[in-house]
Amino acid sequence: MSKKVAIIGSGNWGSAIAKIIGMNVAKNTTVFDQKAKMWVYEEMIDGQKLTEIINTKHENVKYLPGIKLPENIVAVPELDDVVSDADLLVFVLPHQFLPRLLNGIKDKIKKDAVAIHLIKGVFFIDGEMVPISSRIKDVLGIECCTLMGANVANEVAREEFCETTIGYETQEAGEVFFKLFNTKFFEVTIIQDVTGPEICGALKNIVAIGSGFCDGLGYGGNTKAAIMRIGLKEMRGFAMMYSKTVVESTFLESCGVGDLITTCIGGRNRKCGAYFAKTGKAWEVIEKELLNGQKIQGVPCAKEIYEILSTKNLLAKFPLFHTIHRICVGELEPKEIINYKSVNN
Repeated sequence: MSKKVAIIGSGNWGSAIAKIIGMNVAKNTTVFDQKAKMWVYEEMIDGQKLTEIINTKHENVKYLPGIKLPENIVAVPELDDVVSDADLLVFVLPHQFLPRLLNGIKDKIKKDAVAIHLIKGVFFIDGEMVPISSRIKDVLGIECCTLMGANVANEVAREEFCETTIGYETQEAGEVFFKLFNTKFFEVTIIQDVTGPEICGALKNIVAIGSGFCDGLGYGGNTKAAIMRIGLKEMRGFAMMYSKTVVESTFLESCGVGDLITTCIGGRNRKCGAYFAKTGKAWEVIEKELLNGQKIQGVPCAKEIYEILSTKNLLAKFPLFHTIHRICVGELEPKEIINYKSVNN
């Protein structure tokens, strides 16, 4: 029986991934139902409902303008209608909306459904890191895979070649999601590691803040490369300390070194770190001036990681993370990024 796909989220990244899903379900007629529902938070655009625009013009004119979506992507404003008969749930929305959403659908989904999330970041609850896949699995009672990689939404939507990583718990789930997402321009690798890619997706934002400090201070490529390498080493150390299920080779995948590179070269956290180093403005001001409603993830993540390491008396093992946090909160000048070994002694 063909599997029905539900896309939960329709922003920039959600719409870009919907394009891939629409293309792939159309090609894999024996595996997938030929229509994929996409939950759209209803908005009015020039007097017309966004769902109506998507379903008639096949374009998300607000969040992914200029990109045509396949006609088999159906925008639906009611979340229950999207998830109730779905076999595969694809979560791709800002993580702050997820807890309430999960509680709202936990009694509406099929008991044998399988989920995957494409949400960068993790939760921090009572001083501990909680991966998003764990939260989805705990609330919904179903398996949840992870898709993470060096994937800028607009570039993916334009079909520019890139890689991504799917972390799975069971081989069957990994293989079905491979069929749902893999294309010639969006090359998927599947690995049996759900948690590792998620931790990489969060911690690389801390390193990107430090990379931005280097750019803002006018340091060269050698210095920036060093910060990225040291950052990757600390990402690996923290992830493998956090969970025994993390696989070391994960850090050489797109979700690891690949995502770190692209974030440190062109991501919003790098951009904001550079601006901070140049201007010294408060992070809240920088968000307003540069991000148009988006958030800086690296600064609060650095704070949470600092608190976890401090509680466990492990700060000395992660001197770069510690230094970046201290710079973010004003205890150190940005130039001290290169003195990360000595400033915390």
